[in-house]
Amino acid sequence: MSAHPAAARALTLTVSGLCIDVAGRRLVRDLEFCAAPGELIAILGENGVGKTLTLHTLAGLRAPAAGSVRLGDRDIGDWPRRELARSLGLLAQSSEDPFPSTVLETALIGRHPHLDFWQWESEADATIARAALREVDLGALESRAIDTLSGGERRRLAVATVLTQDPGVYLLDEATNHLDPHHQIEVLKCFRRLADSGRSVIASLHDATLAARFADAALLLYGDGSWNFGPVAEVLDAMHLSRLYRTPVHELEFQGRRVFIND
Repeated sequence: MSAHPAAARALTLTVSGLCIDVAGRRLVRDLEFCAAPGELIAILGENGVGKTLTLHTLAGLRAPAAGSVRLGDRDIGDWPRRELARSLGLLAQSSEDPFPSTVLETALIGRHPHLDFWQWESEADATIARAALREVDLGALESRAIDTLSGGERRRLAVATVLTQDPGVYLLDEATNHLDPHHQIEVLKCFRRLADSGRSVIASLHDATLAARFADAALLLYGDGSWNFGPVAEVLDAMHLSRLYRTPVHELEFQGRRVFIND
């Protein structure tokens, strides 16, 4: 599905001393971590703790209260927007479709950062988009009008659109939102494969069991400025998750995998 050299995609996202404020509250204080090529990082926390704001700050859509975000050797704010969109893709928590279009036409929006001004999508672009649609089980629906899709199908189309964008760094805000269990697993398998191929993936999730299964590292946001970051084997445990969700969480083992349940 790639349309540009792997070397151009191999960029590390570096977060240093990052502070995120909203409405006079400091949600994240002095955050430090790196997302290197080959890593999938899960962000977990309750509603309202700053998961979406953190992803938007990492994407350069809002300025931090303090600290910096660097992509490769440049501050995120120093990247020209079109060049940044070739290297970093954001899957928003929700999306709107102001104009009627088909499934394939919507997926092709992901190719726009790679096109010159007034340039039309090529057959190569369509091939990339069709491959992305097959990844999310929408290959047979490419001619369907998007207003005929279910909520889960529309979410998978949003995932296909960011796959079509083909960046080196993926920022995913609740990619599994509205998806049934089968498609949750398939979407996360897709991004796990992309990480294994040398991309960086940072994804907010609500399911600690899925995070433990697919992620290399986890960032836990508590909403009072504090956070934990580290390998999932160390950070995702009953103690940390009970504090994170303010309810008792228990860890079980099932068929060699860790499973988390709450009271």
